[in-house]
Amino acid sequence: MLDLFSGTGSIGFEFASRGALEVHLIEKNSVHILGIRQLIKEIGFTNIKPVHIDVKAYLKTCRVKYDIIFSDPPYDLHWLRSIPDLVLESGVLKEDGFLILEHPKTMDFKDHKGFFEHRNYGSVNFSFFATHS
Repeated sequence: MLDLFSGTGSIGFEFASRGALEVHLIEKNSVHILGIRQLIKEIGFTNIKPVHIDVKAYLKTCRVKYDIIFSDPPYDLHWLRSIPDLVLESGVLKEDGFLILEHPKTMDFKDHKGFFEHRNYGSVNFSFFATHS
């Protein structure tokens, strides 16, 4: 499992606690990375790896393939709309894997070639994407 824009790492910790074999947390904020590392040490997780790097740089250099990729970017991120393409074109998603993108309700991804589902929970919106052969 890959958590892009992991922030405090809560989503990754949730996946790890529910049985994910390996969780990679990508975060460029050093304060958040320090907090994640401290929490890993306190709780004793051995299957969580925090990576202090920018998301675009990670996607360009990553050679790991993931079953699930979760992305909750800042809503004011000027390149948020390009995240599905960046992820799907990077080759980091396994053929049967999927990307979950949290985004503002004003964004609609239904016409994206990899889109397959949208879910709304109050003011929170998720779009799901997969690679297509």
